[in-house]
Amino acid sequence: MGFVFLVFVTVFVAVVGFVIWLLFEVATTAFVWILASPLILALLALLIMRSVFRTWRPVRSLVGLAGSLADGDYTARASEPGGGAMKPVVRSFNRLAERLEDAEEQRRRLLADLGHEIRTPLTVVRGEIEAMIDGVHEPDPEHLEALLDEVRVMERLLEDLRTLSLAEAGALSLHPEPTDIDDLVGDVVDSHRPGAERAGVIVRFLPEGAGREIMVDPVRIREVVANLIVNSLRAMTAGGALTVRVEATGESGVRIVVSDTGEGIPADELASVFDRFHKSATSTGSGLGLTISRDLVAGHGGTIDVDSEVGAGTTVTVSLPAGGP
Repeated sequence: MGFVFLVFVTVFVAVVGFVIWLLFEVATTAFVWILASPLILALLALLIMRSVFRTWRPVRSLVGLAGSLADGDYTARASEPGGGAMKPVVRSFNRLAERLEDAEEQRRRLLADLGHEIRTPLTVVRGEIEAMIDGVHEPDPEHLEALLDEVRVMERLLEDLRTLSLAEAGALSLHPEPTDIDDLVGDVVDSHRPGAERAGVIVRFLPEGAGREIMVDPVRIREVVANLIVNSLRAMTAGGALTVRVEATGESGVRIVVSDTGEGIPADELASVFDRFHKSATSTGSGLGLTISRDLVAGHGGTIDVDSEVGAGTTVTVSLPAGGP
């Protein structure tokens, strides 16, 4: 009986002691938390304020720079922060500003080039009309036909610009249909053959597309081939040779290859041949043919490449997929 009582007392004292120790620990911990809470809250507030300040500073800068862009200052650029969520935002803003600056520069060049291209036929028309008014020559069919030719030049230039603007804006409507590419290219070659032969240029057409039909807008692809042939004929003198080939490709598409033995293009100009109004000093074209051809081919999901050597000639290759645009 005494042994059992001793065990009971021991266990009771141990339990009471554990409860007292637990209450003391809880009280001590709560006291510590009460003392530490202001410091912890202050530290958290400091971290939050630092984060907000680091985010707000580039945001405030972007707001000001966006106002500059709206006012037409396309040179505005934001400094990239060292890190954080604002870094990709700033990079996107800078890319947008760069594209706007490039677009503005292209617009200015386009207006300048357009004014230059239109000025020449307008000068001719004005001179002819003044000559007729002053009695230098009569308004006979010969002189009126010359005026009409200059008007056609301006009409073609404006139509080219309209086509180019629609293509670059992605608003050019294409009307694809199954088309025998051999027949299409052959028709274009035949339409230019008489003029080439009068200029002393030999024309060869090699239809190797095996009568393959692909989905294209025949009007637009005809325009592409015509542009390439005209460019080649302008680059050649009597005795030159123009070869147009149609080749079937393994992907069920076709390649149209236009090769000439003309003057060729210098290596440092090859990268610019598709730029608007880019042309050689001796060219009589508008400088828009290759630009329009590139955009029309791209609209069909194809590619166009130029390979040239000065004094040897130029080869332009148009690759078109079978599926069409």
